[in-house]
Amino acid sequence: MSSRLKPFLPRSLFGRAALILVLPVVVVQLIVSIAFIQRHFDGVTRQMTGGVSIEIRYIRDRVEAVATVAQAKAAALDLTRGLDLGLTFPLDPAEVPQADSRAWFDYAGRSVTFTLYDRLSGVRAVDLTSNPLAARVYLDTNKGPLLIEIKRSRISASNPHQLLVWMVFTSALMTFIAYIFLRNQLSPITRLARAAEAFGKGQTLKYTPRGATEVRAAGNAFLNMRARIERQIESRTQMLSGVSHDLRTPLTRLKLGLSFLPEDDETRALQQDVADMERLVDEFLSFARGDAMEEAENVDPTALLQHVVENARRLGQNVTLAASDPLDSAKLRPQAITRALENLIGNAVRHAEHVEVSLQVSERALRFVVEDDGPGIAKDRRDEALEPFKRLDAARNPNKGGGVGLGLSIASDIARSHGGALRLGESERLGGLRAEISVAR
Repeated sequence: MSSRLKPFLPRSLFGRAALILVLPVVVVQLIVSIAFIQRHFDGVTRQMTGGVSIEIRYIRDRVEAVATVAQAKAAALDLTRGLDLGLTFPLDPAEVPQADSRAWFDYAGRSVTFTLYDRLSGVRAVDLTSNPLAARVYLDTNKGPLLIEIKRSRISASNPHQLLVWMVFTSALMTFIAYIFLRNQLSPITRLARAAEAFGKGQTLKYTPRGATEVRAAGNAFLNMRARIERQIESRTQMLSGVSHDLRTPLTRLKLGLSFLPEDDETRALQQDVADMERLVDEFLSFARGDAMEEAENVDPTALLQHVVENARRLGQNVTLAASDPLDSAKLRPQAITRALENLIGNAVRHAEHVEVSLQVSERALRFVVEDDGPGIAKDRRDEALEPFKRLDAARNPNKGGGVGLGLSIASDIARSHGGALRLGESERLGGLRAEISVAR
């Protein structure tokens, strides 16, 4: 049952809280209105109609007690004027309705009709629709049919409508007041969610804990967590900067020493080892740093992509810019995105002859797509390829040189820091690997 109702229930916390607040009030009012108020006013209506039925019975008895129709009419008219009733007598039998008439929404009319039939004998029909302000009662007498018209105010209570109006008005007023208080209680949660979402994208929004005690506690916990993460990133960056300096010094001495040795195969092998060590240190530091300290800013993603492609072409790489969706501005960390795209392009050109780069824009995200015509990566090994220091070069192309296994990991880390992800798939157009950096807008 709950799964069937789930599509019709609100998804937001505000909507669900409002439903929890309003639904019981409406249900209680409906139950009180139907079970108590309606019964109460039905009793009042029966009592008022019973009193009028006594007057009608007395009029009918006087009509039947006299000898002639003229005397009966005179006596009935004299009584109805004093009792504020309408009278039509004698009445053509053809004018008597064959059945009662009552509007479907006239709940009080049901009690009126029931009481008249219960208290009077000889009732032919009760008409409650011909005149909305009066009830017409058709009776049989020993001198022919008799029509008596009664004001509705004398036989049914008019307060139910006023009571319902007041109930609706007060319910709307209390719902509006509850809406204001509820919005004030939930707005701190919304601000906390925005601050957490922005931090996941590498942005820092000013946030001050407000609201209820529990919400303040959650806000303070978030601020403490954010401060610890920022301190950890800063400490790691400073430490790795020192490590970079310390490692480059002995590597430089090694390069200098090797340059004085005679040029032979062994010397060239040692020089290649030193170059590999320098490249390994550079990529490891790039992975550990991840440009986390860079501030996000509004940049033109199309221009950034064109710049990356132009740099790749200057290096002799066969990279082209495919048709892309237009977008004027997006909040990104340009150096980080550039590094991620360069890693993806470098990874692609090592295993393919042609690489295409494009930008795809949707309502909630923008995607930087790098496609190649290489052998691609098997579906069951794509998650493994995103892990640090995982090299799948033998699986893709054993004849091309490989990296140290950090290019995809760095790109994935940068995508996550922008609130997105790096996804690997198969290129439908080129047949090779499709690497997609999805960034939340």
